[in-house]
Amino acid sequence: HSALAICVGAAAAGARTFSATSSQGLAYMHEVLHWASGGRFPMVLVNVNRALGAPWSLEPDQGDSLNQRDTGWIQLYCSSAQEVFDFVLLGYALSEQLLLPCLVSYDGFYISHSCEAVEVAIREQAADFLGPKALPAQLEELGRAYNLHSITGAAELSKLIRERHRDMQQAISVFTELNCRFQEIFGRSYSPVQAVGLPEAGMAVVTAGACAETVYSMLPDLNSLDLSVGAAAIKMFRPFPRDELCKWLKNGRVKRVMVVDRNCSPGAGGIFTQEVRAALSGLENKPSVHSLMLAGGVDLTPAMLEQALRQLGQDFREEIWGVDL
Repeated sequence: HSALAICVGAAAAGARTFSATSSQGLAYMHEVLHWASGGRFPMVLVNVNRALGAPWSLEPDQGDSLNQRDTGWIQLYCSSAQEVFDFVLLGYALSEQLLLPCLVSYDGFYISHSCEAVEVAIREQAADFLGPKALPAQLEELGRAYNLHSITGAAELSKLIRERHRDMQQAISVFTELNCRFQEIFGRSYSPVQAVGLPEAGMAVVTAGACAETVYSMLPDLNSLDLSVGAAAIKMFRPFPRDELCKWLKNGRVKRVMVVDRNCSPGAGGIFTQEVRAALSGLENKPSVHSLMLAGGVDLTPAMLEQALRQLGQDFREEIWGVDL
């Protein structure tokens, strides 16, 4: 709580602001997450996904960050150490352009405690991409006490919420524009939804986070086994890239979608599954959407992925739990 409050103060003073947290630490910040977005304080917060207690766990369940989906933060999800590094830079650019805070999440242990080669930007490259600090300071004079964003009425509050909502909706197009410049400087490219083997495949596996790398690596083997499979990795969760996802799944060739959810909203199921179903609901020939539940941080192994896809082709269950495979 106080850690993020310090970041709010730094952003209010016009500083380029960063912090990092995980699991219970992010939960403690919940109240101030709303304050940071409502106050339009640009900053980047990195979250290492870890399951919330009880019971205590060190496994990479994504519920800690997904629980914050309505706090008004841009949310980005990484599938590699390189993406963590790159998304921090992209997160700053997004946050400062839209005046909305950005949460960058990646899986605990699978990414946080493993070693990967990373191309690190030199100072000049980062400065060229981000530009000089030109953030609006909400504090007129340092060293004085201020009361920012005091009480307001419903009508004015509604207008502020509408403005924030509409600015959040612009994040997808801004991300795309920023990526063009990012690619020019760093030679790497990202999109809100990154697809492989789509829209040609008959089945699609939708993931977010480290699971995407497992799915990508398995695609040649799965297709050699007469399983026509493509993959889509969701890189931006808030705002949800509905149009970008539909682009890969709307042609009628994809008949079934399996969403890998390393989380669970009790009583509702996988959170990414809910979002994907809502996004595809308006399509004429929409595919059926099914959930592979890895809640608790269960590892997605190649054998589990193949078994889940074969099972999906036989009984069309809406929900398959990885621990049962």
